[in-house]
Amino acid sequence: FLIIFFNFRFASAGDDGIVFLWNAQTGEKLFELHGHTHKITAIAPFSSSDASEEKKHFILTASADRTVIVWDCTSGRQVQKVSCFHSTVKCLTVLQRLDVWLSGGSDLCVWNRKLDLLCKTSHLTDAGISALVELPKNCVAAAVGKELIIFRLISSNEGSEGWKVLEIKRLVNHQDNILSLVSVNDLTFVTGSHVGELIVWDALDWTKQASECNFGDSSVHSDVQPEIKLSQSPNETSVQHLTSDAEKQMGGKGLAILGNSAKECICCPDMCMLSMLVLLINCFYRQLISCSEDGSVRIWELREKQQLPAEPIPTGFFNMWGFGRANKQANQAAKKMQDNTPMYFLELFGDLIGHSSAVQMFLYFGELGLATCSADHLIILWKNGERESRLRSLRLFQKLAQNGDLQLKF
Repeated sequence: FLIIFFNFRFASAGDDGIVFLWNAQTGEKLFELHGHTHKITAIAPFSSSDASEEKKHFILTASADRTVIVWDCTSGRQVQKVSCFHSTVKCLTVLQRLDVWLSGGSDLCVWNRKLDLLCKTSHLTDAGISALVELPKNCVAAAVGKELIIFRLISSNEGSEGWKVLEIKRLVNHQDNILSLVSVNDLTFVTGSHVGELIVWDALDWTKQASECNFGDSSVHSDVQPEIKLSQSPNETSVQHLTSDAEKQMGGKGLAILGNSAKECICCPDMCMLSMLVLLINCFYRQLISCSEDGSVRIWELREKQQLPAEPIPTGFFNMWGFGRANKQANQAAKKMQDNTPMYFLELFGDLIGHSSAVQMFLYFGELGLATCSADHLIILWKNGERESRLRSLRLFQKLAQNGDLQLKF
């Protein structure tokens, strides 16, 4: 896991049960947190809400050792530990509006910041809740196998007494286990399943708004020249993770980008173009980044069909990187596009080569670069080489000027 907990600070956690806190500006390791005895299964940031004191930043971590620990990000110290769980906690969600946090496992539990258990559901299933997302009207959506369960939290002003969590509705539209959930805005959320389904939901009445079930199928685009797929496994279009920039929704192992209206799929490139994509994190300007099971991190340009390939690439995220390779083949293919092609297409702009195994997550820090984590046990902080070189030269110039060494000698 990788999460940002404050500005340019981020945390990493993995199967060794250790949590590391990092500075994205320098790459410095700030703290090494030991407290779990098994692998980390969930992690979430949250901040103190007491206006009378300086805002503090914490992280919650859950583990297969059936514990949840609260860590102080400033000191790296363990604040509190909860060990009363009957099963592994697989997901954690902080509800800022209600000032509580939720843990999902074989049941759904509601906790306050003092780690008092406010209420919980009955036992749902041995498989447990795999994902949680906050919805309007004090509701949450929980993925339990193929089902999506909507719960409503009834808050109380009487401390821990009076809190309730009620099951409101069950949605059974997915054909296979739901692996990922993401909230797009207060009106929309999206789910992704093991067999590659994406479903867009209304966040207010929980009705199905749109769906895409064949975005990994290259036969959808007959005008695109077929390529040799790296894998023919039946679950190669599995949506492992989802994220959103509140304008477009994105899915993994194959890619689908849904338009702002969330009614139609505007870009469904061939799954093999993305080489077993497992996570797509963000959309900057009209540009995308993907990470893959083959160890690559790829940069994509989302282009309109009418735009000439020879036109200069818009300024933004991709222009600042000093590495990558241009994909001339995509330009040549774009010239041959027919009238029945999609309105948008993805052009491969460059690769970041460094990992030797599946890249599982990454974080974006603007001009400071990217942080990626992989099954090869590495975390890599990627920087814009040209920008970093200019900064080093500037610092050297300033140092020479301070020391009085900046003189021309003949």
